[in-house]
Amino acid sequence: MDTISPKDHGEAVALFRSEIIGALCRRDLDRGELRAALVKLSHERFRRPDADKTATISVPTLERWYYRYRKGGIAALVPKPRSDRGRARELTPEQRQLLCDIRREHTSASVPLILRTLVLDGRLQAGAVSRATVRRLYAEQGLDRVPLRDGAGAHTRLRWQAAAPMALWHGDVCHGPAIIVDGKTRPLRVHALLDDASRFVVALEAHHTEREVDMLGLFVRAVRRVGLPDALYLDNGSTYSGEALRLACERLGVTLIHAAPYDAPARGKMERFWRGLREGVLDWAGGVASLHDVAVRLWAWLDQHYNTASHAGLMGRSPGVVWSESPPRLDHLDEDKLRAALTVRDRRRVRRDTTVSVDGEDFELDQGYLAGRIVTVARCLVDDKTPWVEHEGKRLPLHPVDAVANAARKRPRRRAPSAAGPAVHVPFDPPGALLDKATGRKPTT
Repeated sequence: MDTISPKDHGEAVALFRSEIIGALCRRDLDRGELRAALVKLSHERFRRPDADKTATISVPTLERWYYRYRKGGIAALVPKPRSDRGRARELTPEQRQLLCDIRREHTSASVPLILRTLVLDGRLQAGAVSRATVRRLYAEQGLDRVPLRDGAGAHTRLRWQAAAPMALWHGDVCHGPAIIVDGKTRPLRVHALLDDASRFVVALEAHHTEREVDMLGLFVRAVRRVGLPDALYLDNGSTYSGEALRLACERLGVTLIHAAPYDAPARGKMERFWRGLREGVLDWAGGVASLHDVAVRLWAWLDQHYNTASHAGLMGRSPGVVWSESPPRLDHLDEDKLRAALTVRDRRRVRRDTTVSVDGEDFELDQGYLAGRIVTVARCLVDDKTPWVEHEGKRLPLHPVDAVANAARKRPRRRAPSAAGPAVHVPFDPPGALLDKATGRKPTT
């Protein structure tokens, strides 16, 4: 048989302590006998596990072991690790920060190279910090050289996938080559929404811009076709970080998720799709002359190749086949709810000429008494209709400004509805009040 031995150093220490104090715990001691027994033990010498020399143990330590053993057995005698274990206590906070910053920026630099350079620069004294201490620091902070160099970072990267279609959509923008439209060079931005579980592209459009309103329009058109997803997974760009998108997702019950900054592998499915789109379409878009030409090429590539081709991540099945196995969720979509979710509101001050600016366009109010006041301007991003003003529970229409027509238009009176009616004369004479006070005259009412 193999020899039975403690499983680790902690259990060996607990066994050593129990052998010293265990006999006392099994005795029925009278008052004062425990103290005498502990004093007697404190004069004996014991060899600790893995120690080369013997040593004595103080009475307070023996007493602490005694009560721990009586309360919790041998498990209570296992030494607890230090709270600062592995934290390189020899280093000051400034040195720790300096060493970590260097490793994050220069992942391939070895510990001896870092220490040697810092000593030559005068930022560390020779021999002040050992290599083992720095290595423990890097292990604690997740800055080991091999994981950083291999791209794994501080966390283990796992392959993941949504449980079913419509559970999670990826959204992103791809910068394509510039195209020439009517003799002018215009940028090309391809917006897409991709279902995670099926890899099916639920929306794909070509634009010249990458604004939040472009993303919202794409999302609305996709939702009207196939229904609402459970979650949206986006990057941290300004296109996907606006208040309108966040509020729309909250109102529709869609969870909005943003990937960690500067972590492209976390968006691997979307990046792989863009790679295929570039190879199949965008690299050959030099001769197109309009966004329509780009769009028809994009959808031809989707329908005739991408959605029908076998996908390694789907065990050889195509995105179209996997997507078709999940019915759309149009029954859960309410058009009124969609409009309410995509209605955004801003606080604006009405100019003296009763106009307000919305997205760079001027609109005017019929209510002149609101000039100079702050009002709430609302607009629905679903249908791009004219915005309106919400004030004191009323919906007031806005009209595009026609300066030429206003030149011949009769000026209405600037009077609030509550101010209607004949004016009432109220006596008010500040100099007269001072004169009455100076002469002692009683004011007349």
